[in-house]
Amino acid sequence: MKDKIISSAIIAAGIVVLGLCIKWGIDDFVNKDRQVTVKGLAEVEVEADKATWPVQTKVMGNDLSELYDQASATQKKTKDFFIQNGIKAEDIMLGAMSVEDLEANEWSENKKSYRYIVTSNLTITSKNVALVRTLVNRQGELLKQGIAFANGYNTTPSYEYVAFKDKKAEMMKEAISNAQKTAEQFAENSQSSINKIVKADQGQFSIENASETAPWMKKIRVVTTVTYSLKD
Repeated sequence: MKDKIISSAIIAAGIVVLGLCIKWGIDDFVNKDRQVTVKGLAEVEVEADKATWPVQTKVMGNDLSELYDQASATQKKTKDFFIQNGIKAEDIMLGAMSVEDLEANEWSENKKSYRYIVTSNLTITSKNVALVRTLVNRQGELLKQGIAFANGYNTTPSYEYVAFKDKKAEMMKEAISNAQKTAEQFAENSQSSINKIVKADQGQFSIENASETAPWMKKIRVVTTVTYSLKD
């Protein structure tokens, strides 16, 4: 009798377990397509931590030897000006001089009073962005010494944020948190709740100027896509 009771209990327990497994299987089947895919955004504005400023000066004339000496003196005065105003000597790189001969082409009709243009180059690469910005606005002090900087696309200071990697983990965490909030709101509206993450990407980071008038201010942006399963 006792053996029959034990056997019956085992069979009953097996039936219960089997029933639960079937239920779980049916729930999984019913809910397997119940998912929501959302995007999470994180943005932050930072000030650039690196400035690169290519500086060009030009001299014109007809005597190349004399122009070379003049261009060398101009380049030295320019470098000295920057060093005296706080730029480190190691942050200044002198470039090679270039010569343009306005009469090099036999078909050239040079009507200017000079034949040669000698361009000297130096580049400032500094982490002191604020100082570089200040010196950009003080070019007039060199103009008083007869030194004028050439203007153009390739002589415009550029600004970067190189410490970007230090922000990645924090911003990814914020982006995923924002994605979760969106998913939770969706689940609430559909009278369900989020279960677990089914799929997620690492997000795409972008760095761009925060505005056209302040290129030294950068906007870092990341958008991540997360898919959650839903449950009742």
